[in-house]
Amino acid sequence: MNDINQDSWEIVRFHGREALEVEEEIAIEFPLTIILNGEEFATMLCSPTNLEELVVGFLASEGIIRLFKEIKNLSIDQVGGFAYVDLYNQINLREQDYSKRFIGSCCGKSRQFYFKSDVKTAKTITSSLSLSVEQCYNLMKDLQERSEQFKRTGGVHNAALATPEDLLEIRTDIGRHNALDKVYGSVLQNHIPLADKLIVFSGRISSEVLLKISKIGVGILLSKSAPTDLALNLANDLGITAIGFARENKMNVYTHPSRIKEVSSNSKYHA
Repeated sequence: MNDINQDSWEIVRFHGREALEVEEEIAIEFPLTIILNGEEFATMLCSPTNLEELVVGFLASEGIIRLFKEIKNLSIDQVGGFAYVDLYNQINLREQDYSKRFIGSCCGKSRQFYFKSDVKTAKTITSSLSLSVEQCYNLMKDLQERSEQFKRTGGVHNAALATPEDLLEIRTDIGRHNALDKVYGSVLQNHIPLADKLIVFSGRISSEVLLKISKIGVGILLSKSAPTDLALNLANDLGITAIGFARENKMNVYTHPSRIKEVSSNSKYHA
């Protein structure tokens, strides 16, 4: 049986010139509209799981809230595709330079970049957490092995809150930004301390992804994919160790490599 995050399609699969009719599992793309203090705030395209965490993390990323206790009521109408959020404080969205906007599940132009919100919520990280190269390899291998939905559909991203020894909270979504917001929402809802935590991630390290890592408040981002130059400039400025292309016992440490134990203090690569 498929879970709520998947659908099935009858397809024709080719291997060379040979055709075979099979049933294929497809990731679901679900529109969720946030109604904030009675006003439409944003519509996200997401996977229909952990929706409360997604909403909480998204509102925190946007600078609407800082703490979970600022939310008076939060309810999800999954049939209608609405999240109703009431805050204790009234917010004039126009005065705060927020507006109704469509936020896509994919990368790039469908998701706007809000510098005012980022300035207000991004944090410079001073974490003293460190881990070994072997721990990096093991964490990424564990994420890939536990990414069952990706194995079945190939259509989702995964983000995990981790210690150097283990993955703690794994969240899945069709949008890599949404997966991170779900992790952030869980951190806020469950008051998870972050001093000994890092993020393990399946997606590309864009500038927005890097800013979300800063807003969550962790100092190490371990990804199997590539970074952008803007993301690395931000990582350098914000004190975040950005690691990309972590796969098959290889990885690139782009910024602040001193958090990787094998980088000695007298190395020219010491941050």
